[in-house]
Amino acid sequence: MIEMQELAIDLIKRAGNYIRKEIDHAYAIEEKTNRSDLVTEIDKEVERMLIKGIGEVYPDHGIFGEEGMAERPKTLDGTVWFVDPIDGTMNFIRQKRLFAISIAIMVDGVLMFGFVYDVMADELFHARRGGGSFMNGVRLARLEEKEVKDALLCMNATWVTRNRRIDPSLLGPVVTDSIGCRAIGAASLELAWVAAGRVDGYITMRNMPWDYAAGQLLIEELGGVVGSIEGTPMDFMGQTSVLAGSRTFVEDVLTYLGDEKNA
Repeated sequence: MIEMQELAIDLIKRAGNYIRKEIDHAYAIEEKTNRSDLVTEIDKEVERMLIKGIGEVYPDHGIFGEEGMAERPKTLDGTVWFVDPIDGTMNFIRQKRLFAISIAIMVDGVLMFGFVYDVMADELFHARRGGGSFMNGVRLARLEEKEVKDALLCMNATWVTRNRRIDPSLLGPVVTDSIGCRAIGAASLELAWVAAGRVDGYITMRNMPWDYAAGQLLIEELGGVVGSIEGTPMDFMGQTSVLAGSRTFVEDVLTYLGDEKNA
C-alpha cells in the first residue's frame, strides 16, 4: 500500500512544478456556479495530469475529482481517490499563494492516506492511517486540547452574516468568545493548518469530500475530530458542513449549537 503514497507524492510534486511554471502566464478563467466559484484551464490540466498518473498505475481505482475530468464512482467500494487540483482557485488567481493540491485515498470506506500541498510555500502535509501526520517529513505534534475561549478559529465570515445554510446568530457567539477568527479561502489548507497547530479549529457549512478528506486524516492522526456541524460522521458522497479541531474544541462548539443540532 505504501506504493500508493509514493505515487501520490510524486504526482503532487510534479503538478506543483507545473503550476509554479504556469502561474504568471495568461490562462482562461470560467465561472462554475457563481462569480466566486471559479475554475481555470490550469485547474483542469492539473486534474487531467493527476487522473492520468493514477489511472496508468491503478486503472481499477475510482476517482472523485473536483473538475469532473473522470467519471465519479457511485459508491465508496474498493479504492477511491479524492482529488482537488487547485483548492483555493480564487487565491490562485488573485493572490498567487495560499492554494493547495489535495489528494486523499480511501480503501473500502476507510481513509488511508491524505496529502495537502501548499504549492507556493512548498509545504507538503501528509498522513497515513496509524502512521501519524507530517509536514515536509517532520512529524506533527498531537493537537492541543482547547475550548472555544482559547481557540484561534478558521471560518469564512459568510457563516456569521445572512446566508441560506445556518442562522448567523448561532455561530456569532463562537467567534465572539474565541481569541480570533481567520479565513484562508482553501479548505484543505485550513484543515492542514489545524493539524499544524497554526489555528485551533475549522468550521464551514459547505464542503465537498475532495475539500476535506485529506485534512480529515491529518487531524484524526493527531487525536483530533472531524465531523459535520450536527456532530455526525462525514459520508464522503456529497456536500456537507465541517467542524474540525481537538476533541475539546469540537465538543465545545457543539454545546454552542445544541439547539440547532436538536431542532
